[in-house]
Amino acid sequence: MSMTPVRPKLHGHVWKYGDGVNTDVIFPGKYTYTISDPAEMAQHALEDLDPSFAANVQPGDVIVAGKNWGNGSSREQAVTCLKQAGVSAVIAVSFARIWYRNAINNGLLALTCPAAVEALNPGDVVEIDLAAGLIKSEAGAFAFPPFAPSVQAIIADGGLLPHLKKRLAA
Repeated sequence: MSMTPVRPKLHGHVWKYGDGVNTDVIFPGKYTYTISDPAEMAQHALEDLDPSFAANVQPGDVIVAGKNWGNGSSREQAVTCLKQAGVSAVIAVSFARIWYRNAINNGLLALTCPAAVEALNPGDVVEIDLAAGLIKSEAGAFAFPPFAPSVQAIIADGGLLPHLKKRLAA
C-alpha cells in the first residue's frame, strides 16, 4: 500500500549543528520538571547551544546535524520543543535510537542522509520531497531511505496518538 504524506513537500531554511547534540542541549534539562506547556518549551529549544534559535526559527525550517543527534535521556521534550518551534524535519548523519522513535511518535520527520549533511550550510533553502525521497537545495539533490509504510502512516497522521485514534475510529 502506498502512503501519500499530508505534506508531500516541505520547504525551509537550514540550521546546522555538529555531532553528539544531546537531549539536554536540545531542551535544557533545567526545565524538565518546570515547563509542561509545549509552546513554552519551544521558547527554550536549543538555547544552550544556539541562543538565537528559538527567537529566529521559522515554520518549516530544518535542522541539519552530524552523528548521534538526540543522544542522552528519553525525554520527549527534546522532540516537542522543536516541533512546537516550527521545525519540519531533522536531517542527520545518525540519530540516537530513542530520540528517533520519539520523533516518529510525535510526527516530526527524522531523515538520515549523510550526503545532505555534508553539502548543506546554515541558511540554505531546502525542499524535502517525501514522495520522491529527496532533499533538494542549490547544493544538489540527495536521496534518503524511505520510511516503512507503517511509519509513513504515523507521520501522515501527525504522530502515533493521532494515528491510533484514527485507526480506532475506523
